[in-house]
Amino acid sequence: MNIKQLKTEQRNLKTMDIDLLTSEQIVTLINQEDTLVPNAIAKVIPSIAKVVDLIVDRIKNGGRLVYVGAGTSGRIGSLDSSECPPTFGIDPSLVVSVIAGGNQAIFDAAEDVEDNSELGIRDLQALSLNSKDILIGIAASGRTPYTIGALEYGNKVGAITVALVCSDASKMEQIAKHTIAPIVGPEVITGSTRMKAGTAQKLVLNTLSTAAMIKLGKVYSNLMVDVQTSNEKLQKRALNNIVMATGASEEAALQALNVQKGETKAAILQLLTDVDPQEVKRLLAAHNGSIRDAIQSTFKNRKHDEV
Repeated sequence: MNIKQLKTEQRNLKTMDIDLLTSEQIVTLINQEDTLVPNAIAKVIPSIAKVVDLIVDRIKNGGRLVYVGAGTSGRIGSLDSSECPPTFGIDPSLVVSVIAGGNQAIFDAAEDVEDNSELGIRDLQALSLNSKDILIGIAASGRTPYTIGALEYGNKVGAITVALVCSDASKMEQIAKHTIAPIVGPEVITGSTRMKAGTAQKLVLNTLSTAAMIKLGKVYSNLMVDVQTSNEKLQKRALNNIVMATGASEEAALQALNVQKGETKAAILQLLTDVDPQEVKRLLAAHNGSIRDAIQSTFKNRKHDEV
């Protein structure tokens, strides 16, 4: 594809004189352009929702969510994957990211490797990508050779492949089985896709992982219930979430949290159902970690026993 045809590489007519403006005028222009991003994402909500369901299905059946990208796109994937374990209490191997140039490229740009499609294949081979996984290739232009190679390999091994791009009719869209394409238009600074395109990518990935984790029972009401109590801040957050979820006092919440050895979800279920503390984890396991399903089952069984 001719780079001049890409919307992300075209000049933005609204910012032609941005280098002549005051700082406040520059910031205002950037802000005005950034407000276009949510509307671009709103237009592709059905595509995002479909991929959420695919992620949930893959994870429930022993697969992984894998992000792959180069440069800014790879870093955004790395950011989302690294935040899932502390937020949702999942194993770090469940949502993983691959970036062209390896983890060092998160900090030091390795732009030369973006053109190596074979490297994209080798990196996924090293990860043992397989048919149980869902692979999301991220690239604003949709034409990055590294990510294209990765998607082609994903198809070869039978993984579900998704292209997250900010361009129409891209090469990646042609290769992937599914596409999410929020079209954000020309950047404030021509070609600087770390701006609107990068923001769109981050919002989409945040939405995908968060919605999937909600569907997987990692959230009760709108509370994080698998938060890891690994530091003082997270311990206080867990305690606060237990109080809000159950209406219990802080003292009762702390006691339940200690009984359940720091597991927020288990402490909530214990307080809401008043079942034996040793029974809580069995209940959660039997209902795939869903507090709501465990509660419903518990009270249904009690009504049956009363009859």
